[in-house]
Amino acid sequence: MKIKFIGAAREVTGSKHLITLDNGKKILLDCGMFQGKGMETDSSNRNLGFDPKEIDHIILTHAHIDHSGLIPYVYKLGFRGSVICTNATRDLCAIMLADSGHIQELDVKWYNKKLIKHGLEPIEPIYTSDIAKECMQLFIGIAYNRKFYINDNVKVRFTNNGHLLGAGTASLEITENGKTVKIAYTGDIGRPTSKILKVPEAFRQCDYLITESTYGNRLHKQFAHAEEELLKVVNDTCVNKQGKLIIPSFAIGRTQDIVFSLNNFYNAGLLPKIQIYVDSPLAVNATTIFRLHSECFNEEVMKVVETDEDPFGFNSLHYITSTNDSKQLNFFKKPCIIISASGMMEAGRIKHHLANNISNPNNTILVVGYCAPRTLGARLVNGEKIVSIFGNKYQVNAEIVRIEAFSGHGDYSEMLSFLNCQDKPAIKKIFLVHGDYEAQLFYKDEMIKAGYQNIEIPEAMTEVTI
Repeated sequence: MKIKFIGAAREVTGSKHLITLDNGKKILLDCGMFQGKGMETDSSNRNLGFDPKEIDHIILTHAHIDHSGLIPYVYKLGFRGSVICTNATRDLCAIMLADSGHIQELDVKWYNKKLIKHGLEPIEPIYTSDIAKECMQLFIGIAYNRKFYINDNVKVRFTNNGHLLGAGTASLEITENGKTVKIAYTGDIGRPTSKILKVPEAFRQCDYLITESTYGNRLHKQFAHAEEELLKVVNDTCVNKQGKLIIPSFAIGRTQDIVFSLNNFYNAGLLPKIQIYVDSPLAVNATTIFRLHSECFNEEVMKVVETDEDPFGFNSLHYITSTNDSKQLNFFKKPCIIISASGMMEAGRIKHHLANNISNPNNTILVVGYCAPRTLGARLVNGEKIVSIFGNKYQVNAEIVRIEAFSGHGDYSEMLSFLNCQDKPAIKKIFLVHGDYEAQLFYKDEMIKAGYQNIEIPEAMTEVTI
């Protein structure tokens, strides 16, 4: 069989790894969208590098758009196989993919105005929200730790990896010519310190390992420190400076982590008497799905639930869905917290909140997750003082603060600990994916020090025979 590394090869988005069996069957590990700076990634997403009609199955590790976001597109182009994932991943994809389609419709509408103005032909969105809803009929949800028989020769099992609600390491057993090969694909590896999710779980021994390396050259602070920093930023901004705290946050996972921490502050009497707004229809819907999947929660959350029936809600917290209510926040003059998507600040309502608040020195922009190079989020973190939002220039006077410990990605020490469940000499080959090349080189050295061998960092479109 062969493995072709199509996306997230020496970069962080667009996860797609194609397994082609000797009998011609094709299995795609994830089908992620390249994310970056607006329409610049459009051509990368449209040029797949494979024929969707030839794909028999997609094995999906989790619902984040850089892993799931092109499933509606391959469906649009003729894919009619199955999408195999966990139950929670299926439920999250039902809202996330539709939201992604809606965002594309809005982006293309704006982009086409520019094209038409210059006498150029308009383009169509990669897919629409309606197509995203249609493709959900292909999804098959299975429980963690259940061996699922795709057919007599291909089996898959998901084990919790702690990255996101429903996220899992996919362990495949593929039998060809009387020989069984075991492939493990970690997807994105979570952290043992998650405030909500169970700790990452050991996965079965593999012959070939495909594993992420996003934070391959970084160490996070402990989560307890992150909560202390969060409370400090809240007080500095909303109490001392009487400003607004704007938190660009991924609607799925990160938003719930922050809300859970704020809920704990509220219950402990530590939260200032300010209003808090989660301004993201997707985050509102996702939080409802979180409530439905308590099987993914750790003991701390379950303990909170014993005395607090809703760990994602309290009196001063408001979930906003309507566009009009979102716009009204522009006229709210009192100190407050606004949590809004997207985390990289490239789409969604957060761009409006940034445009309205980024030039006020009393305000703070709190970055709580990874921002891909060249995104607005990365430019703010890197210290740019003038940024473009919706084509207009804004002076960056607000304080920019970063708390990396809220990240859902494990650092290199945590990733190595996660992989310790494997018998290292038994792994024939390791492929590092989903990471910037510099981080991957550092992580490769750390893996070698830890006793791993035969490590490759494939370039995009590299194909290997195993």
